[in-house]
Amino acid sequence: MASSIKHMAFAVKDVDKTLKQYQDLIGVGLDARIIDAPKAQIRVAIFNVGDVEYQLNQSTDENGRFSTWIKQRGYEGLHHICYTVDDIDKALSDAQAKGATLKECSSCKVKGSHPHPEGFVAFLDQEAGGIEIEMMQVYTPAQLEEYKAIKGI
Repeated sequence: MASSIKHMAFAVKDVDKTLKQYQDLIGVGLDARIIDAPKAQIRVAIFNVGDVEYQLNQSTDENGRFSTWIKQRGYEGLHHICYTVDDIDKALSDAQAKGATLKECSSCKVKGSHPHPEGFVAFLDQEAGGIEIEMMQVYTPAQLEEYKAIKGI
């Protein structure tokens, strides 16, 4: 079903501090972009390690999804892995037939496939080793233009 890892998202308390540790300790993230997303209430550093995008996510609200996740577990760490799929509806149907549970998207409050800035996404609960799974069917160029026209970006 999955053809590649789109990104790995880590919940951290302090993006700047964690990014500096990645840079100093293992020499990755030197070209990271830091994005503040007020609507999503997050600050995120994005960089690649090989072909895999890393996202270091910090909630800007003490009750935000990443802060809450850290508080519940008592530590920072791998929050979810996003896999690319060719057909998100088939991938979700197959996963559910094998016992997977759909999880509500924290940002959109939607269960199941729905549009996001890069593609159609859906989330599975933490049934695979305690890690949340995101599936993404990346937009075709035409779908991306349609999304941009609807969202005004």
